Amino acid sequence: MPEQRILIILHGICRGLQAIHSKGYAHRDLKPTNVLLDEDDQPVLMDLGSMNQARIEVNSSREAVAVQDWAAQRCTISYRAPELFTVPSQCVIDERTDIWSLGCVLYCMMFGEGPYDAIFQKGDSVALAVQNPITVPPTTRYSAALQHLLLSMMTLNPQERPSIDDVLHQLEGLQPAPVGQDTTQI
Repeated sequence: MPEQRILIILHGICRGLQAIHSKGYAHRDLKPTNVLLDEDDQPVLMDLGSMNQARIEVNSSREAVAVQDWAAQRCTISYRAPELFTVPSQCVIDERTDIWSLGCVLYCMMFGEGPYDAIFQKGDSVALAVQNPITVPPTTRYSAALQHLLLSMMTLNPQERPSIDDVLHQLEGLQPAPVGQDTTQI
């Protein structure tokens, strides 16, 4: 997919997530099949059945197992954030799980399949694979800035992942200027 089209679609997805996150919720099952494009090629987020409160405080091993079990039932395995596979007994799960999934969707738009789709299809452990940093295929036609955005969204530590507002800010820096607008720096 051409980078310009990716940027337009990604921007629309981010605006949808921003609306969800601003209300204190997280989508929790963002994946390509839950993003439909309308007749103007604008994305529409679908399947809000896994959406829940963005911030989940986990204060015991029992609560951690409950969150893991919930995620196993409601979040698509190859797009699930690493922190939802092995939930610590003292932590806060937040909306940055959606940023991880958004990174997986971006990867899919760039390379034709999600970063963990082949692992899942082979029957290998996605839970194990997501514990390692993502690698971007070396022969890529995409800008270094877009690749950097992808890697930032797929940071293993959720506390180091950008917020949706941070992603939008980075994304707006990647958008080409409208036709006729002078972008010369003086």
